[in-house]
Amino acid sequence: MQHGFKLLDAEHDIGLSRAREGYRLHLNQGDERIEIPVSLIQGEEGDWVLNVNGEVDHISLALDGDDVFIHLDGEVYQLTFEHALQRLAEMSAGAAADNVKATMPGSLVSVAVAEGDHVKTGQTLLVMESMKMETTIVSPRDGVVQSIQFTPGQTFDKDAVLITLEPEAEE
Repeated sequence: MQHGFKLLDAEHDIGLSRAREGYRLHLNQGDERIEIPVSLIQGEEGDWVLNVNGEVDHISLALDGDDVFIHLDGEVYQLTFEHALQRLAEMSAGAAADNVKATMPGSLVSVAVAEGDHVKTGQTLLVMESMKMETTIVSPRDGVVQSIQFTPGQTFDKDAVLITLEPEAEE
């Protein structure tokens, strides 16, 4: 079955099937379909042991609904399961990408842009804190910052609109 996942603001279509010792990820790499064996086993010290294609790492996990926060080698990665019907609805919504939302409840640490700034895809917009972890929120697309809804120190809920973007003016 194909699943949609978002990792580091990039969307991925991934197939997942059971295997003898864990699971297999099915990915498209160019024109080629590849399978990668994976397993995740809880360790003795509360950590998790992640085995991806024979490469073993010890990780920490935090769950929030469909979001999994993975702490690996001093970095925090957010992996979000995206239901296929929800992804289709969002793709057809168009303007939904104009709202940059909080991925979890938290507080605003810093804002790297101002209203009227032109931003590029992947550019840092702000830094938020949740569960004592700082997360950098980046622009999902090129655009102009229309409004910033929070100031540093303010708190917000999951899915709160943090920044609104508008399309760049065509010349």
